[in-house]
Amino acid sequence: MNPWQTVWAPNVNFPWSGSVAQRVEPTANWFFDSIDANAGDARIERKAFEKASYGRQIGWLTEIVIALASESKTMDRGENSPLHKLETVKAEIDKIKLQEASSAASDIEDKLQWLKKNDAAEYTLLAKKLISILQENE
Repeated sequence: MNPWQTVWAPNVNFPWSGSVAQRVEPTANWFFDSIDANAGDARIERKAFEKASYGRQIGWLTEIVIALASESKTMDRGENSPLHKLETVKAEIDKIKLQEASSAASDIEDKLQWLKKNDAAEYTLLAKKLISILQENE
């Protein structure tokens, strides 16, 4: 090839013909990375979250606010009041939790029945473990 031809040669990359190197690294920081850097210390936020999730913290605060507001004589209790809205949301969340618990119990029961049918030895071992766990909580 003549040297002057390289200047005129187009550089064409068809799909998958170029570099396909990609850094794939699983991270669990996606939640904390979304917190604004100016909002506080990320290490402290992470440690606080390990003690009690934001949902649990908000749940405690909701219970306190409802209890204090219920004692108030001047609090508006109409359908459009913030207290009524908070109580309604809390009731809906409690309903979701009950539905999830019921669903989990049903799933566990189904899996135990499957295990009993398909692997009696493993079922017997698991039954013994479960009985000891259940007796600890009584």
